[in-house]
Amino acid sequence: MDTNIAYGLMIATLGVFGYIGYQASNAKEIEADDYLSARGSQDWLRIGLSLFASGMGIWILFGPSEVGYYGGFWDVVGYAVSASTPFLLLAYVGPMIRERLPSGVTLADYVRIRLGRPMQVYVGLISVLYMFTFLFAEFTAIGKGMETLSGMEPLIPMALVGIVTAGYVSRGGLPASLATDRVQAWTIMFLVVALLLVLFGGDIGGLIDDARAYNPEDSWSIGSMSYMDSFESGLALIIAITAAEMFSQGNWQRAWASESDEALAKGAWLAAALVLPLVFVMGVLGTVVAGQGAVTDPSAAFFYLIEDAGVLFVAAFIVLAIALVCSSVDTLQNAIVASISRDLSDSTMSLQNARYLTIGMIPIAIYLATGPTLPFTIPLIGISAFDAGGVFQIFLFADLLAAATVMPVLLTLWEGVSSKGALIGAVCGLLSVVLYGAYTADIWTGIDYVFSPTNEFGLANLHVFLSAVIGSSIVTVAGSFALPDDE
Repeated sequence: MDTNIAYGLMIATLGVFGYIGYQASNAKEIEADDYLSARGSQDWLRIGLSLFASGMGIWILFGPSEVGYYGGFWDVVGYAVSASTPFLLLAYVGPMIRERLPSGVTLADYVRIRLGRPMQVYVGLISVLYMFTFLFAEFTAIGKGMETLSGMEPLIPMALVGIVTAGYVSRGGLPASLATDRVQAWTIMFLVVALLLVLFGGDIGGLIDDARAYNPEDSWSIGSMSYMDSFESGLALIIAITAAEMFSQGNWQRAWASESDEALAKGAWLAAALVLPLVFVMGVLGTVVAGQGAVTDPSAAFFYLIEDAGVLFVAAFIVLAIALVCSSVDTLQNAIVASISRDLSDSTMSLQNARYLTIGMIPIAIYLATGPTLPFTIPLIGISAFDAGGVFQIFLFADLLAAATVMPVLLTLWEGVSSKGALIGAVCGLLSVVLYGAYTADIWTGIDYVFSPTNEFGLANLHVFLSAVIGSSIVTVAGSFALPDDE
């Protein structure tokens, strides 16, 4: 597509979302609590659409198809299930936590009343690490996507998306994000269905044959829906991503934005029902690409299917890409601010400073999204450049921290769990990983698993994540019996 046309479409789409967000921010005077929670303002349909839109991101055009390209059937299923299980957990757990803390904003707010301030800070740090990594990964993806579709300089869409979303989120907070989510959700659903109908409306028999075929050229790519031996890596994806998404505070903000427990539960079920088939189909398309042969950039596997599409198809795809990235980025901005202002600064941050923080994080995220080579190496993790591998490494590290912490947090819904037991359980979740490594190899392997929880193929290691979840659960329960809270 001509680059100037692509610029016009991108600017027009961003203009629509910016206008909607600006109008929402002018609808009423925004107070500090409303800025972060939009408390009790959303019915089930609005919550469902918002969870769907904010949970989607431009990652859906890259992640599922790359997983399908490499992993085959169970990896595709695992990725699809892992995209929906956080919403199912929210439908079940969210009303319980709302009942125990009606004035909450983040999950760590609830953690504080049950487990104390130290655990709140720990959960807040995990949340910020995970969400900020997600934020600059989204900027990386929109830069790569627009470059692939139109030859656009990647930094330009990154900067324009950052400026527009920071503009309306810094002014209107969560209410502005919720307003744009509704339009973005309908836009995403309409365009995705239309584009998939066009794609499958051609030679569907050929697509199915390619999906079932094995990659004839790339030995690293299993990439076949006929391949059934990837169950372990598919299950590892479910555990890792579900645990991490429980610490994505955008979901929890929407729990308190719901007008009732019923609205939250129905909305979360709606989001899960929309996400699962969409991610599954995108994963299957990755196996289609694999069946056609090796590609230069597997992370952009899906884009190889549309590289010869007509200009209208690509135009619709550009609008879809902008809707996807905005729906995710505006949520992450406000959620990061919520976690920092509530959990790390102990609710001492003023509304004005929260607005400054919303704007200030964008240049940092965009800089990291450009893949800079750092003048130092991040300790322990060993990252010296924020390329795709570096981002994936940070994601996996954050996922493991979340996997070691999610059960101590969720078990607090049982009144018998003590603050000391849960804190010890979270720490021992990581120690369980070290013990697993020591048992299967040596102590240094166990330590390395904590910072790089992968198998020999560079994928998430099921046994490492299971060690974290099971070890933290057992120690939390045992520790709570041994060290109960004082009455």
